[in-house]
Amino acid sequence: MAAPTNTFTTTSAIGNREDLSDDIYRIDPTDTPFMTGAEKTKATAVNHEWQTQALRAAAANAQREGDDAVADATTPTVRLGNICQISRVVPAVSGTQQAVEHAGRDNEMAYQEMHKGAELKRDMELILVGANTAKVSTDPRNTASVLSWIKSNTSKGTAGGAADPTTADGLGTRTDGTQIAFTESRLKTVLKSIYDNGGKPETIMVGSFNKQQFSTFTGRASPIEQASSKKITAAVEAYESDFGTLKVVTNRFMRTRDVLVLQMDMWGVAYLNGRRMVSFPLSKTGDSEKKAIISEYALEARNEKASGGVFDNTTS
Repeated sequence: MAAPTNTFTTTSAIGNREDLSDDIYRIDPTDTPFMTGAEKTKATAVNHEWQTQALRAAAANAQREGDDAVADATTPTVRLGNICQISRVVPAVSGTQQAVEHAGRDNEMAYQEMHKGAELKRDMELILVGANTAKVSTDPRNTASVLSWIKSNTSKGTAGGAADPTTADGLGTRTDGTQIAFTESRLKTVLKSIYDNGGKPETIMVGSFNKQQFSTFTGRASPIEQASSKKITAAVEAYESDFGTLKVVTNRFMRTRDVLVLQMDMWGVAYLNGRRMVSFPLSKTGDSEKKAIISEYALEARNEKASGGVFDNTTS
């Protein structure tokens, strides 16, 4: 039924105020599980270095009574290093935009700093765990990613040139091969290899497709049906292996073809002095305000034998 003649409606009105919510909704994920789990440490030079130490193999150690002691051979440390990389985002806001009233934020520049800072964290997670990148010391510098270090404990495709990095020093990268299914048998092979090399991993990091594949493994916790709440719990949050319990973590920024088995205390992110997520104003060149947010950091692979990976997995 139509409105009576000459009824003044919103379609004719000029002075009605807008209805704009003060809430700003964002769906893009900002969780960075690798950066969150790795220890934060300090770098004092662009070429950040550390040392690893290996023990000799265990031996049948029986000595004669009264025997004169002879010095055993000493195993020297191994010196490794990675390059600090600079990552940056730059928010810029015009003077007018800063001056007008805003919905959802009081200060436009402060809001843009927060927004760009979240983007920078996502970039860093991708660089550290989702890129197949070797270290580069020329400008612009690159830090070697997790994939360029893991060599000793892997399961990979058998065709298409699949190969681990030649050396576990950040100078090489993985060679991707023909993709094959992610199976529990392959995971068990990697877990056994890590254990035999002395590692104690506690985290399995996967992408979304292989997280669902993981849910079919027999070593996972059994699905639970709760009749009272009409709910079935089938998600895998922990894996009971022969060598301990590992938590299963989904990472949106790693390559979906990779499954990483990590001892997180053997990985670190070293930030150059005073260069961890730092914001500072840039020179004013007009009627706008600009700031730079930077991080300068290197990945520490403290001993890659403590971790491993199931690589070249199918993703569909």
